[in-house]
Amino acid sequence: MKALKNPALQIGVAAILGIAFGLIVGEWAANLKFIGDLFIRLIQMAIVPLVMSSVIVATGGMTGSGMGKMAFRTFKWMIGFSIVAALLAWGIGTIIQPGAGIDFSGGVDPALEESAAAATGWQETVLNFVSTNIFSAMSNATMVPIIIFSLLFGVALNAYIAKTGNALVLDFFDQIQQVVLTMIRFVMLIAPIGVFCLLANLSGTVGFAVVTSGLKYLGSTLLGVLIILALFVLVVALRTGLNPARLPAKLSDQTMIAITTTSSAVTYPTVLRTAIEKIGVSQPVANFTLSVGLTMGSYGAVLNYMIVVMFLAQSGNVSLDFGTILLGMALAILLNMGTITVPGGFPVVAMFLATSLGLPFQAVGLLIAVDWFAGIFRTFLNVNGDTFVAMLVANASNELDRDVYNGKKQVTTGAIDVDELKDQFEKADAAD
Repeated sequence: MKALKNPALQIGVAAILGIAFGLIVGEWAANLKFIGDLFIRLIQMAIVPLVMSSVIVATGGMTGSGMGKMAFRTFKWMIGFSIVAALLAWGIGTIIQPGAGIDFSGGVDPALEESAAAATGWQETVLNFVSTNIFSAMSNATMVPIIIFSLLFGVALNAYIAKTGNALVLDFFDQIQQVVLTMIRFVMLIAPIGVFCLLANLSGTVGFAVVTSGLKYLGSTLLGVLIILALFVLVVALRTGLNPARLPAKLSDQTMIAITTTSSAVTYPTVLRTAIEKIGVSQPVANFTLSVGLTMGSYGAVLNYMIVVMFLAQSGNVSLDFGTILLGMALAILLNMGTITVPGGFPVVAMFLATSLGLPFQAVGLLIAVDWFAGIFRTFLNVNGDTFVAMLVANASNELDRDVYNGKKQVTTGAIDVDELKDQFEKADAAD
C-alpha cells in the first residue's frame, strides 16, 4: 500500500491510464484539456516569484570560501563537461528529433506571444536581456530580464550584507522562496489528475505518436548519457593512466543506489566512500569536489534539460535560431551550476525553460509522465560524473592513491557532517 502513495508511481499510473483513455475515446478526450491546462497554469503561476527569490537567495548568500587551485580545477572540469553535455544534447535532438511526432504548431499561449517573438538581430536580442521595467517583465513572464535583474539585485544585496552585516532582506527572500515551494508542493498533489487529462488529450488528438515520442525522448536522453559516460572514462584513462576496466566493479554500489533512489543526495555517502576507499581520492579532495558536485556536477540534468528544449520546440514546430539555441544551453548550464536555482522538481524546470525561450508547453505533460525514467538516467550520470571529476582533480594535485585503486592498499573514510550539506542535498534532488 505504501507504494501507491509514491507520487512518481501515481503520476506514472495516471499517464498510462490517460494515454489508454485517449486512444479509446479519441477526439472526445480534448474536453479534458482544460483541466490539464489548469494544472500547467498553476505551476506557471509560481515560476516568476520562485525564480526571482531563488536567484536572489543564491547570489545574495554567496561566500568567498572554496577558492584556490583545487576550486579552479574542480570548476574547470565541471563547467567543461556541462558545456559538452549541452552541445551533445543539441546534436542528438537535431538528429533524432524526439518531439517531431507531436504537432502543436498553433499552441503557443497568447500570454507568451510577446516573449516568444523573434528578435530582428543579435543586438536587439542582447538589448532585450535588460528590461526598462522589471514589473512589465514579470507580468509578461519574460524570464531572461528577470534573471538578469535578480542576479544584479543578489550581487548588490551580497555587497550590502558584507558591509553592514544586515541579512534581513536576504532572509525575507529566503522565506518567500520557501512559501512558493510549499505552494508548488500543494499544486503537485493534483499532478496525477493533471497528467491524466494532458495525456488523454494528447493521445486522443495525436494518436499513438504520443507513445513513440515519449520513447524517442527517453532514448535520446539515454544515448546522450552513454556518450558522456564514455567520454568521461576516456578522459580519466588518458589523464590518470589507470586501467578503466576496474571502474565498473568499483562504481557498482553507487550506481545501484543512484538508479533505484534517483537521488544524488541519498547516494552521496556511498559516492564519498567509493571515491576514497575504492578509487584512492584523498579525503580533502573528495570532500570538496563531491560536495560541490552535488549542485554543480549535474551533467545528466544539463543533457536532459537541453533535450527538453529541443523536444518542446519540435513538438510546436518552432524553428530555433542560433541565439535561442545558445540561450537554451546557457540556461541548462546555469540551472546545473546553481546560479539559477529552480527547486520544485522537473515540472517547474520544464515550464521555466518553455517560458524563458517562448516555447509551446502543451507537450510538457508527456515529459512529466516519463520523468521517473529520465530521472534514473540523470542521476546515474550525475553521480558517476562527480566521481570522475574527483579523480581528475586528485590526479592533478597528486592526491590520487594508485595503490588503493589497484587494490594493494586499504583506507577508511572519515565521518561527514550531513547537516552541513543539507542545502546541497536539496538542490541535488531538484536536479535529479
